[in-house]
Amino acid sequence: MKRCVAVWLAGLLLLGTATPVLAETVLEKIGRTGVLTAGTRGSNIPFAFINEKNELSGFSIDLLEAIHARLEKKLGKQIRLDKREVTNATRISLVVNRAIDIECSSTTYTRGRDEAVDFSITFFFTGSQLLVKQGIGIKSMADVAGKRVGVIPGSTNEKAVRASQPKADVVTFQEQAAAFLALEQGRIVAFASDGILLAGLAAKARNPKDYEVVGDFFSKDPYACMVPENDSKWRDFVNHTFMELIDNGKYIELYDKWFGERGVVPYPMSDQVRNYMLMQSMPE
Repeated sequence: MKRCVAVWLAGLLLLGTATPVLAETVLEKIGRTGVLTAGTRGSNIPFAFINEKNELSGFSIDLLEAIHARLEKKLGKQIRLDKREVTNATRISLVVNRAIDIECSSTTYTRGRDEAVDFSITFFFTGSQLLVKQGIGIKSMADVAGKRVGVIPGSTNEKAVRASQPKADVVTFQEQAAAFLALEQGRIVAFASDGILLAGLAAKARNPKDYEVVGDFFSKDPYACMVPENDSKWRDFVNHTFMELIDNGKYIELYDKWFGERGVVPYPMSDQVRNYMLMQSMPE
């Protein structure tokens, strides 16, 4: 009898060592540390940018604040929102390595990126277009064959330019500011990026009327927040926050604040996009 018990206990010990310990979820970590660590950009007007008070501001920041407020309500305690600037090159790895709990700025949801991270529902929809100087004669991708076009390396826009106009001379820049400077100096004839970001660059230029965003969308760019892979409770929490904003009308208020007629960058929402946003909210 004693031998049977010993064998049974040994089996339990072996089973215990063979079973992996479940990783701490993001919600559990936030509850333990009292900190929500969020990655965002510092120059993507009007999604996330440094304002005149030297503070991060923008549409994406307002969305993060909404997630933060709902977290405090759910956890019943004060949570600090730690906003950290990320770059185009670092944003995915920081989420993968769980150095940040969420990245929310102007990141396009792609199937390739979905292999490494998870995404929230879409919170904004745009597409690739061209920013050019007024009067240069460029109106579409057909007009940039054989000409120098700036892109951010690794972006969906770079892929779209190469596919849509293989005859373009593609020039890469690490940041938007560098690409815009090259356009300003005439070193490139166009900068290809998401239409809304190009509109933001033009709006903040020294002479906004010198620039225009041209052409139809030549890619689809649905923006979503990135969260760590395989943490459905956290992804659901973010999604349900956005659904609540859609249902109570706050999402449209925030959109008008940043993209309405009197917004930082006017960018009217089409009826098609409005219906798409509304249809993403699932019933309770």
